[in-house]
Amino acid sequence: MEELYTLEKEVGRGSYGVVFEGHMSKTGQRVAIKRLPCSSPECIELYLQELWAMRATAKEHPNVIALHSCLLQTGPRTLQNLKPGKLPLDLVESALKGTVVGVSHTQERTNSRFQQRTSSASKLQDRINTAQARPRLQDKTNSITSDAKTPQRPPSRPRKRPAKREEEQRGPLRCLALWLVMEYCDGGDLNQYLLSRPPDSQHNHSVVQQLSSAVAFLHSLGIIHRDLKPDNVLVCDTPTGPVVKVADFGLSKMSEGLVEGDLTRQHFSSTCGSDFYMAPEVWGGLSYTAQADIFSLGVMFWAILERITFLQEGTTQEQLGAYVCKGRWLMPLGEALWENADLQLCIPMKFKRAPPLPPPPGPAVCSLLLDMLASNPDARPPADQLQARVRSALKEDSH
Repeated sequence: MEELYTLEKEVGRGSYGVVFEGHMSKTGQRVAIKRLPCSSPECIELYLQELWAMRATAKEHPNVIALHSCLLQTGPRTLQNLKPGKLPLDLVESALKGTVVGVSHTQERTNSRFQQRTSSASKLQDRINTAQARPRLQDKTNSITSDAKTPQRPPSRPRKRPAKREEEQRGPLRCLALWLVMEYCDGGDLNQYLLSRPPDSQHNHSVVQQLSSAVAFLHSLGIIHRDLKPDNVLVCDTPTGPVVKVADFGLSKMSEGLVEGDLTRQHFSSTCGSDFYMAPEVWGGLSYTAQADIFSLGVMFWAILERITFLQEGTTQEQLGAYVCKGRWLMPLGEALWENADLQLCIPMKFKRAPPLPPPPGPAVCSLLLDMLASNPDARPPADQLQARVRSALKEDSH
């Protein structure tokens, strides 16, 4: 690791991995380095989804976190670069088999071995179809047994055995971790950045426009994030204002192809996300589309524009997020709308906002927020129209 990157300090820790601040050894460029321990097939599948999504986005959009490289750790101090366009086949096998497998460099590794697994892992298989098959190694020669009828080498010419390759001497290895090297964001996450500063309407408007642009880009690639929330948006603090980066693609899903050119018709069934940002259809365990991301964005936009916060259970850290009051309890919007699809949301919210307060959003923005938070997914604006609607609503209200 020291030859490529220098780890400085830990800057974040979550359920699945640890993020360090580091530097590229040759250039000194500051980077974020995320270590994902490959301890279970469930975790490995999430890591592969994150890696695949980040490779698809590459460095193509200013508001999506950029991936510089990926390293495989196979020993305490053994790292190797993963070539672009390829997935680590041993990790793919772990995800397919449901058990962590070892890596033997003398084993036959071909794509056809994975393509035969067509039932439960068809989507994951599609991701490795472009990986080149490893060449078949020659079978090891069987030992010659002593037998009266078997010709023997003369005593003066003892039979030489080929030396074992270094990989064979080491025996099977296992990928211990994936290391993702990403661009570094010095402003922390969106919660930390916005709530540590006085309200700034201009910055708030810039943030919502950048986020709408990022999600439109992801959806255009067939990527549904499925866990959009302020914790998963990082900020680069620049002299001209915050530049936000959508990050953390562990729960993301890549569509196999647009259905009749429309991502909103591709359905998913896994219930995932964070309570205060999940759409009603996800709360209800129904199949859902990319429009679930639009609902999550609506919750974030409302909270950003009005500075609405709540305390996560068991913590004292304020989080940006809109909700419905039910007695003394706060109920996530998605849950409330699942229970009552005709619930009327009060935008702008007249109370329960964190001081100091920004000016409330104008009528055009309020109308847009209500559309984004519609209980019917088809009533929400698709991502490719959202950016224009956000820009238009902000402009209309400014007049």
